[in-house]
Amino acid sequence: MKIGIVCYPTFGGSGVVATELGKGLAKKGHEIHFITYSQPTRLDFFSENLYYHEVNMEPYPLFAYPPYELALASKMVDVVRYEKLDLLHVHYAIPHASAAYMAKQILKSQGINIPVVTTLHGTDITLVGKNASYAPVVTFSINESDGITAVSESLRQDTYQHFDIRKDIEVVHNFVDLDRFKRQAKEHFRKAISPMGEKLIVHTSNFRKVKRVDDVIRIFHQIRQTQPARLLLVGDGPERPRMEKLCRELKICDDVRFLGKLDAVEEVLSVADLFLMPSEKESFGLAALEAMACEVPVVSSNAGGLPELVVDGVCGFVCPVGDTRQMTERALFILQEENLPQFKKNALARAQEFDISNILPLYEAVYDKVLSVKDLSTLDVPQ
Repeated sequence: MKIGIVCYPTFGGSGVVATELGKGLAKKGHEIHFITYSQPTRLDFFSENLYYHEVNMEPYPLFAYPPYELALASKMVDVVRYEKLDLLHVHYAIPHASAAYMAKQILKSQGINIPVVTTLHGTDITLVGKNASYAPVVTFSINESDGITAVSESLRQDTYQHFDIRKDIEVVHNFVDLDRFKRQAKEHFRKAISPMGEKLIVHTSNFRKVKRVDDVIRIFHQIRQTQPARLLLVGDGPERPRMEKLCRELKICDDVRFLGKLDAVEEVLSVADLFLMPSEKESFGLAALEAMACEVPVVSSNAGGLPELVVDGVCGFVCPVGDTRQMTERALFILQEENLPQFKKNALARAQEFDISNILPLYEAVYDKVLSVKDLSTLDVPQ
């Protein structure tokens, strides 16, 4: 198949999943065309089946903000026509689904029928999509998609609850590439960070309020009063200055490292003992899955799709949002020497269920379904 993938090219979950999906499909022989405004962060190797098409936005004095949706729709039309794509797979509803609908209608006027699959990732539904300024367009664009998937059952239910969606939404969970995300021999790194054998706790996110990074720091502060430990914070975002200030107020700066954005996050996860994800909203929890693939147990909130991923008491614990005391207690239980090895083993076993090799066929089945409907619609109907 020739597949156009439209996504945000950033460190966010939707962009990561879209990029890894495209790379996985390319390995299986599909021809993948990424369409976005810059090269996706994880598109880091050459393949004869991978192509990148940049969406260019020419500045124009009349517009306060460049009309990205129009430029994106035009680029989709161009790529579909000249690369003869079989379908478009757009990730994150805003503005990709509406731009895809516009492109589809333009192509239809030119005699080209291009199916569109829309994957819902989270805040495009649970946060941004609920905004009254966007909700009608989001609803219409989803309903006009030929195939719809969501990354968790929780997100599927949220979509039906908050939008008038009249089509079936299939759940295709996020996935992890176990060839990349696996525990590596990085003992020299660990000794440099925790020379006295302190336990290493990790959190990765985009440092938005919804991630509750302050809870991470408060949990760590409580853990540290019982168990020698160090905290590694991976990522960056608007909450980082406030988090740095909180660390100073709690007098824990010597044991906390802000590592910023990292491409090779698996190297940090390879030395970790525990991963914290106390998010207020989390459609699936891709960062937690990547940690588990590196044999790191997880203590998370019960937000969104996290209970679908973290098996409570097996590969980690799921706690009420904001309950830092319970999260601390669960974390200390995992970190006990007699418990930690089994939790690490269970974390890897759970991650293996979400190996990319298990998820790719599910997306291929969605593609086959929408293409079969397309083929039927182009058959001549006897008069």
